[in-house]
Amino acid sequence: MTSLDLMGALLVGLAGSGHCIGMCGGVSAALSMAIPPKSQHFWGRLGYLLNYNLGRILSYVIAGALVGGLLASAGELGAGKHAIAGLRLVAALLMIALGLYLAGWWQGVLLLERIGATFWPYIKPLAGRFLPFHSPLQALPFGMVWGWLPCGLVYSMLTWSAAAGSAVGGALVMLFFGLGTLPTLFALGGLADRLRYWLTLRSLRLGGALLLILYGLHTLWIGLVSF
Repeated sequence: MTSLDLMGALLVGLAGSGHCIGMCGGVSAALSMAIPPKSQHFWGRLGYLLNYNLGRILSYVIAGALVGGLLASAGELGAGKHAIAGLRLVAALLMIALGLYLAGWWQGVLLLERIGATFWPYIKPLAGRFLPFHSPLQALPFGMVWGWLPCGLVYSMLTWSAAAGSAVGGALVMLFFGLGTLPTLFALGGLADRLRYWLTLRSLRLGGALLLILYGLHTLWIGLVSF
């Protein structure tokens, strides 16, 4: 794993803003309604949003560490190099698919979300245990639960985490991806309406999609060469 991989993960988070707005709009509404009336101001909401996003990103990091660690353990048993190279190819293809989706040219990534949606009804009720909020700290476990929301972006990045070849590498990929999603989620939280406007601009979304496709092609080439 290189710094380019981490920057690519950050790019996926930033470029996926349009998808995040569509997926997490309901979560944002639930979060806003759960904040006590006395905290319905900028600084009050900030504490809840920080804890929610910390919990969400923490769930990504845990998932990335598990996936990366499991593959590294399997690789030690044999065929590790080829397994990682193969996963890098899969990750590259998913990156290209993500770029096509974000540009509005192909919706294939949504198939991954439909698979994950079968498990979500068993996880979602856990979030309700922390509502309504009485303190910002309650938003932390709430965010950790919602971090497992079925999402094609997250599933694609987990494939990338597996290709990192270690628990630490997988965790770092998901950390940078999570950091890339922060501007969008803060905008959804009502702290930056102007930012939300810029994130939904068609030109910016298309530019991010094209960069993602180019990076996917670059990763695909690296994967092919490493075989």
